[in-house]
Amino acid sequence: MKSLNNRELRELLIKCWMTHDGMWFYHCLKECGIEKTNKINKGAVKSMAKIEIKRIKKAFNLGKIINFQELQNLIYKALEVFKADFMGLTFNFPLNNQVHFEMNPCFAYNGIKRLGVIDKYECGIFDRIEGWFDALDIKYSVVPEIEGCLMHTNGNCFRDYSLFF
Repeated sequence: MKSLNNRELRELLIKCWMTHDGMWFYHCLKECGIEKTNKINKGAVKSMAKIEIKRIKKAFNLGKIINFQELQNLIYKALEVFKADFMGLTFNFPLNNQVHFEMNPCFAYNGIKRLGVIDKYECGIFDRIEGWFDALDIKYSVVPEIEGCLMHTNGNCFRDYSLFF
């Protein structure tokens, strides 16, 4: 049996976790319908994110995040743990107190499209990021504010966050 290096192991674990997430969504969809599944999914993602960002802070021995440089450091560390190559997530910091996230390709869009409900899907990807900000008591504004799936309606998916410390 081949030994996995750290990167391969992380990719495998995240793929398995995302498969669980997708199967949870699918079975909830079949049982509850798309409207209720969207509501439950978004709530679950945001509340999970609040817990995970606290765990990341603790794991990396980080205190209260009080400025943009500390937040940048935390985002890098969190995404080292939670982001896999297949997800298509990129991010950068175009200006002080701003962060740009982009999904291309978007694994959630591709999965929900296969389920046949992309026209009614409410994206939960960025609820995770916003859950982090909420848990860190960081005020923010986001552009664009959307309902639905931006990849479906516009062919691209991104969010620009302005942060207020």
